[in-house]
Amino acid sequence: MGTFIVVLILAAIVAAIVYSIVKARKRGEHPACGGDCDHCGGGCH
Repeated sequence: MGTFIVVLILAAIVAAIVYSIVKARKRGEHPACGGDCDHCGGGCH
């Protein structure tokens, strides 16, 4: 039973992270490079 609860907690954390990344992408941000495209050196493009 304890293992099941830990798995549920970890799944919720992963889902929250994925949701945050998807939401940032829809806003046009790029979480991997900080999202400051005005001062970007272009290394990630």
